[in-house]
Amino acid sequence: MTAPASTTLPAATAARLRRPSWRDGRLLIGLVIVLASVALGARVVALADDTVPVYAARTELPPGTALTPHELIVVRARITGTGARYLAADAPVPGGRVLLRHVGAGELVPLSATGSASALTTRPVTVPLDGAPPAGLVTGALADVWASERSPGSGNGVQYVAPRRIAREVEVFHVAEEDGSLSAAAGASVEVLLDETELPLVLDALANEARTAVVPVPGSAPGGEP
Repeated sequence: MTAPASTTLPAATAARLRRPSWRDGRLLIGLVIVLASVALGARVVALADDTVPVYAARTELPPGTALTPHELIVVRARITGTGARYLAADAPVPGGRVLLRHVGAGELVPLSATGSASALTTRPVTVPLDGAPPAGLVTGALADVWASERSPGSGNGVQYVAPRRIAREVEVFHVAEEDGSLSAAAGASVEVLLDETELPLVLDALANEARTAVVPVPGSAPGGEP
């Protein structure tokens, strides 16, 4: 018996790596995917930062407050809707403009709330206080003004008639508490904003040395103050 002849297998040839050509369809598809991802990412970032600089109130600002950099801060906000118009902060604060209505702390300043001083319908009047300002009597709060007039024919001893309310729910513009020799509340006063109907009554009471009191309206203080 003869042994079978051995069969020699052909040697395996190692595959060669070839450098991709720009003509390779897979390379072109990959480039398209990368470019599309970059463009999409840039679009997402742009949409996420779709904000504009606008002015906001630094603190509670009552009507009549002059618009200055001291009273305002710059914030970025996303403004939507065609009717939303606010004081843009991409330019200096416009001079000669005041607030025509109250703007709360941190609130964006609407263009409709600004104007010239001649457009104001109220005027600030200072009313002196006996003692310290009551709790809740702060800028932006509402208050009633009461007055007790001198009683006619009271002789040497000054007497006063029953108090009456001469201004109802007026806005507090400013509260001042000055130091005095006897009390820290000596010289305290409050400025209130009065319209044309209330102005003569309050000025008459002050001119005739009536006893006046400014009483805060409960729950009207901004920011939840008592």
